[in-house]
This record gives sequence, C-alpha cells and structure tokens, in this order.
Amino acid sequence: MVKTRFRFAGASDPGRVRRNNEDALYLDAERGIFLVVDGIGGQAAGEKAAEIALERIRARLERQTGTAEQRIREAITMANNEILRAARGNREWAGMACVLTVALLENGSAVVGHVGDSRLYHIRRGEIRKMTHDHSPVGEREDSQELSEAEAMRHPRRNEVFRDVGSEEHAPDDEDFIELARIPFEPDSALLLCSDGLSDQVASSEIQRAVERNAGSPEAAVRELIDAANQAGGKDNVTVVVVQGEEFASPVPRETKSKESSFASRALWFLCGVVLAAAGAWFARGLWVPPPPVQTPRVLVAGTGQEYPTIAAALTEARAGDTIEVPAGEYNEQVRLPSGVTLRSQPPHAAILRAAPLGNGVVVVAENIKAAGLSGFRILAAKDMSIATGVLLVNSNVDIEDVEVDGARVGIEIRGNASPTLRANSIHDCSNEGVLILGPSEPWISHNDIRRNKGAGLAARGGARPVLLDNVFEKNALDLPPEMMPVVKERNLILDEAAGVRRAVPPASKKKE
Repeated sequence: MVKTRFRFAGASDPGRVRRNNEDALYLDAERGIFLVVDGIGGQAAGEKAAEIALERIRARLERQTGTAEQRIREAITMANNEILRAARGNREWAGMACVLTVALLENGSAVVGHVGDSRLYHIRRGEIRKMTHDHSPVGEREDSQELSEAEAMRHPRRNEVFRDVGSEEHAPDDEDFIELARIPFEPDSALLLCSDGLSDQVASSEIQRAVERNAGSPEAAVRELIDAANQAGGKDNVTVVVVQGEEFASPVPRETKSKESSFASRALWFLCGVVLAAAGAWFARGLWVPPPPVQTPRVLVAGTGQEYPTIAAALTEARAGDTIEVPAGEYNEQVRLPSGVTLRSQPPHAAILRAAPLGNGVVVVAENIKAAGLSGFRILAAKDMSIATGVLLVNSNVDIEDVEVDGARVGIEIRGNASPTLRANSIHDCSNEGVLILGPSEPWISHNDIRRNKGAGLAARGGARPVLLDNVFEKNALDLPPEMMPVVKERNLILDEAAGVRRAVPPASKKKE
C-alpha cells in the first residue's frame, strides 16, 4: 500500500446545551483510519453505542485483510450487531444506536463508509463538496435541491434519520444500510468529517473558508470550527476531523487589489482579528476541550535473539494500539492477551504455540478484554503435551484471524457476554468441540474452515446466538438451536449434512411490534 502524506487533527466538544457528549472520534494516521460517531439514545445509551461502534470498527480495520471496502462493510456490520446485542441485554440501553462516517486512506484515495447524517466533505481549489448523503427526511430533500442548505439547517425534522447503526440486525451486503464510496484524496485537497453538531450550525461555505484559512494547521481549523458551532448556539455535541494533503493551501484570490488598498485592508482585518480572538478566547475559554494526545502505535518483536525474549515480556511492555510480531519458531508459554494489543505471527503460520508446562493446557487466554487481536499463529498439540483449550475467551472482544488450531480438546472456547470475531481460521481434529460458545454472546464467525472435530464443529449453548457467514463445515456436527439452522445452511457450506447435523425446524412466524 502506498501511503499518502498528510496533516490531521480532530476534537469533540459537548456544546453549550448538553452536559454529556455522545460523539466519539478515532484517529489512526499510521493505518489511515479516521472515524466520527454520533450516538443516539440519550445519556449513557448514546455514549455506550458510540463507544461500542468505535471499538469494533477500530478493531476490524486494524486487521488489514481483505479489500478496504470489505473491511469497512464488515467493521460497520460488526458494530451494528454488537450494539443491538448490548441493547437487548440492558434495559437502560434499549433503543440505543449511532450514526457514523469513516474514511480509510490508501493509494491517493479514501474509501468512505457512511450511515446516517454525519458527513464527509472534500475541499479543493476553492470548492467544497459533500461526499456523503444524509440518510434522513430533511437530508434527502436537501440533496434533491428541494430544500436549500439554509432551509435544511432550520428545519424542525433535521434530527431525524432513516438509517442508523444498531437498531436492527444487518449483514455486510444488506441493501440500504452502508453507503460506500471510493473518492480521490489529492495532495492539494482536504477531507473534513463531522457530526451534525457542526453541519446543522455552520454552513458549508463557512466550513470551507475555515479549513482554507488554516491550511497547514488542521488543529487551528478544528478549533475554529468548534468555536463557530458553539457561537451559533452549540445546541448539540460537535465533532470535527480535518485531514489535509501535504500540498493543501489557501486558494489564490481571483482579483488583485492595489497595494495601498491591500495594506489598509490587511491592517483592518488584523486589528479586527485581534479583538475578536481576544473576545472569543474570553467567552469560550471554558468550552474548548483540547484533543487528547495521540500515541503512535508501535511494533514490538518478541522471540529468541529479539529485544523481548518471550511473548510474555513483550505483552507486559505493550500498550493499547501496539502490535507484537512473533517470528518463526516454537513457543511453550501461555499467552495472556491485554486490551488493545494485536499479536501476530510474522510471517503468517511460522510461529507455533504449544501448551505451557504450568498453563493448565490453555494456550491463549483473554479475560475481560475490551479489544485485542490474534493473527497468523498455529496452535498445535504434541504427543507429550496435550492442549485442553487452544484459545479461551472470557467476556472478551478479541479478533482471531488466520489461526490454526489442531488436536486440542476444544479449539476455541467463548464464554460470557462479549462478542468476539473469528475470521478465516482453520480449526480441525479436536477431540471435543472445534468452537464452543457458552453464554448469551453473539460472536461473528466468518470464512472459517472447521473439519473433523469429534464433539461438534461448532456448539452454541446457554443462549448463544452466533452469526455464521461463509464457513466450511466437514465431518463434524453442528450443535445449534434448531431455529438457527435454515439461515446457517443458507449462508455456509456444509459438506456432509448427514454426519450429525441437526435437522432444521421451521421457525414460528412473528409479528412486528
């Protein structure tokens, strides 16, 4: 992937009316990920929806497998279904959802995923273009030019949306869910992502001028726009992200004035600017919340002869956002995953994990982890050291990708409420279950190869409701609630249906509430 050079900044502010902030943002310049989320649901519910969306989208986009479009579709869908699951499990969160816009930069372009009425603008050569559509009754009328921008900003229904993330279950390719586009990101252009707290208060022409005035300083552009939204009323939370290409600059004026007139004009504007800046600083001194410091993700290398001699030593040093690479070799140690860290074999399939002598036969453990990643490892049993469980996840959201588990008693065991992701793994020849899910979780399980496991290829018990998509099952049974089987058969490849697969019972019809 060719990286584009750019400057960036982002911040979120509660505004002048609301005490809490249901907006969220995420900036990862190293991977080119920029995200704005606007929570729906009021108080803790909206904040929780935004938190879940940010966590799940970040975790999926950091795993750089598949095309950018595929990654964005899967990321937003995972966030959607996790928000819905969380809302069903907590009465206080009932009805929560969010709207969002995410941009993934690569090779001089930006792949944009969008649901709702947050926005992405493209600014270049004195022009601003709204690249996303508002999925709302007012937004559709504005896009069709039935309403002007000013009329739309004043409309009493401007806060309503047709689409959101979290109110109903979705699959990645569902129509009328995710708006997806690839747009140019030229070196002399800028992108602006925002919640409607900005676009409902500040006209696009003012947004354009603020970004152009602060060419070379996206931090100043973000500050100016948040101040402008608050000065216009600050009726909503406002979040702004500005990404400027390395050649982005203010446009050259079309007309040249006389030197005397130009000098006088500049002096007058300078004086006015000083006065306004002083006044603005006085009145908004308590409103501005500076953006949090951004820590650059690191890559730590663990293994014999490396800076960290063991995987455990690297995990102890790692902080959220870091990646630990493990070179080829065999590792007899129990791996305990921390939050926010990705652990991967480099190259893939070269690092082999065995059971640790004092690890109770569990090779990889994650307990109460918000987000982590495991990628590319082979987890193999040996004649002299059996494996009880290849990967054990307890109340943890972990993305497990391209991992092989061979010969364990249980390949991957998921317990509790969290909803991890299993993608493109090979789980085979286990003496009991290949994948065992215990408890009311809804893990996302896609594109896995699950074969020859004696107990069951996949078992879901205790209220578990896994989402199964494009998996291959062969020579092992499926232990699933009967009502799930029609959808499972439709979306997955079952090569030996006669070998113990439960027969489906047609589900009872339900009325919409």
